Amino acid sequence: MTRVLVVEDEPPIVRTLVINLKARRYEVDAAPDGATALLIAAESRPDVVLLDLGLPDMDGTEVIRRLRRWSRVPILVVSARQTSDEKVEALDAGADDYITKPFAMDELLARLRAAVRRTRAEETVGETAMVQTDSFTIDLSAKKVTREGRDVRLTPTEWHLLEVLIRNPGSLVSQKQLLGEVWGPSCTGQGNYLRVYLAQLRRKLEPDPSCPRHFITHPGMGYRFEK
Repeated sequence: MTRVLVVEDEPPIVRTLVINLKARRYEVDAAPDGATALLIAAESRPDVVLLDLGLPDMDGTEVIRRLRRWSRVPILVVSARQTSDEKVEALDAGADDYITKPFAMDELLARLRAAVRRTRAEETVGETAMVQTDSFTIDLSAKKVTREGRDVRLTPTEWHLLEVLIRNPGSLVSQKQLLGEVWGPSCTGQGNYLRVYLAQLRRKLEPDPSCPRHFITHPGMGYRFEK
């Protein structure tokens, strides 16, 4: 079972999250402040953390920084803070996603599932460090791509985009996530970036770029990598 750590000091929100998570068979721990959260995280090793930033003993960004000293657990910020600067600060500290209060429970749960999938996919890919398709081979540790026995030269941006997609094999990766991870949070509305660079990747790696087998577009939603 997936274990979730809820870090939140408002009892009604804690109660709502715990009820909904347990109803979906998640194991749940709850912490009302940062110090308790860090202690529980060290003892129970959660699979994902839902974190409020406005905690009574320390700012949530400090909790993120301390967790990141020793853990790669996915951290989803759930906060009433809405300014771009505050969101960027949390993401730069090491948060994986940012959800603004009030939130829709279905969206929060979808993002939680996506964060867990990404982490597990990264662990699986990290074990092999190699991704093999019928058309090309990717060596993650060497940051190298070969096709038909020849090296394929990718720009740093092309490589970063490729890496995000292959670490989520078979899963839809949203435009917003791709743009945020490759170009930064300030570019999440620049869908034209993705169209240009996906076209370049297809030209370099797909047997037939006009009919892609590996880099699949879901119009208006995002992209998916298939072996």
